[in-house]
Amino acid sequence: MIKFKELLELWRRDNSLTQAYNDSEIMLENAYEMFVESVKILRHQETADGRDEIREKDMILNKYEREVRRKVLKYLAVTGGSNIIPGLILTSIVIDLERIGDYTKNIADLAKVHPARLGAGIHDAELTKIEKAVEKMFKNLLPILTSSEKERARSCVDDNFWVLKASDEIVDACVLEKDKNLSAGEATATALYVRYLKRIAAHLINVATSIINPFDKIGFRVEEDS
Repeated sequence: MIKFKELLELWRRDNSLTQAYNDSEIMLENAYEMFVESVKILRHQETADGRDEIREKDMILNKYEREVRRKVLKYLAVTGGSNIIPGLILTSIVIDLERIGDYTKNIADLAKVHPARLGAGIHDAELTKIEKAVEKMFKNLLPILTSSEKERARSCVDDNFWVLKASDEIVDACVLEKDKNLSAGEATATALYVRYLKRIAAHLINVATSIINPFDKIGFRVEEDS
C-alpha cells in the first residue's frame, strides 16, 4: 500500500498535483482564519460584524475546491488513470476543508441570530477548552501535511478525539436544561455552536487520517494493516 509520504513526493513531481496540493494548503490556512474570526464574532463581541467577510472567504474556499478537482481530473487524464490514489486522497482532503468552511459560516450566521456575546453558563469552561483544542488542531495540521509525519498525525487524532464526546455531552446537558440560568435562546445557541465545533474537529481528524491510513480507511481512528 502506497504511503502518504510517497504520495507527497508524487504530488511534488507532477505539476497538476503540485498545484492541487498547494491549493489544499491554502484552503486549510483560509479555513483556520475563518474559524478564528467566527469564534471571535460569536463569543467575544456584541455584534455580528465580520460575518460578511467570512461568507466571502467561504466562496473563495469553494473556488479552491473546484480548482483542486479540475487539476486532479487533468492529472488523471494525462496519466490515463494509471494511479488514481493520489487524486482520490487530495479530493477527500479538500472536501473536508470545504465542509469546515461551511461550519465556520454556520457559526457566523448563528452570531447574526444571537448578536450578543454568547456565554454558555456552566458549560463555558468546557466550551472554551474545546475551542482551544480545535484551534490547536488547525495550527498543528498544516506542518503535519507538509512533513507527512505519521506519528504527529496520529497524535493529532488521538489527542483530540475527546472533543467529539465532550461536544455531545454539552448538547445533552443543554437539552436536559442542566443550567436553569440559561435562557432557551442561549441554550439553543450553545448546543448548535458546540455541534458545529464537533463537526469541524471531525473533519480535521479526517484530514489527519489521510496521512495515517490507506484511502479506504480515511476518517477512521485506528490504522490497520489488513
